[in-house]
Amino acid sequence: FGRETRGIPEYILEKNPQTTVRIPMLEHLRSLNLSNSVAIATYEILRQRNYDGLNNDGVPTTFTWGDLQF
Repeated sequence: FGRETRGIPEYILEKNPQTTVRIPMLEHLRSLNLSNSVAIATYEILRQRNYDGLNNDGVPTTFTWGDLQF
């Protein structure tokens, strides 16, 4: 992970093509901030390693706000 304003410098990416990972994004969208990028990468690592904690069954919580129910 690099600086939030610029990412990882190009020379580092070019020297490490086998260990570089890109999070795909649409061109017209702003970039993800650093904490979101770390969360995405962490989740993907856990998913690929079949981490048991990701497979918990549960019941979604619902709540009401005025006339709306979520």
